[in-house]
Amino acid sequence: MKPPKYIDRAKVIKWAWSGLQPFGIMRSEDGTEKEEIYGLAICQYEGSKTVYRFSCNESWETIQDGVYPDVEQAVRLLPDQYKCVAANWHLWESGE
Repeated sequence: MKPPKYIDRAKVIKWAWSGLQPFGIMRSEDGTEKEEIYGLAICQYEGSKTVYRFSCNESWETIQDGVYPDVEQAVRLLPDQYKCVAANWHLWESGE
């Protein structure tokens, strides 16, 4: 499922969708709530030199983010908690 062009006002550069099984689960600090992560998006705010990796629910709503100096590191440094399904990254513009 392709994401919108912008997530939280940041332009999507690369994205991955897990399909029927989530990449992983985010739990609240006390463990009582959980959010399944189905979408990963590497995004950049206008005028920023850094990029963000947004971990999103099934509606592409951001659950967690991380800041990285470049796209390659944002993709390479994916936390173990999001490796239940292999991420197949796509460029947003082409959808490939």
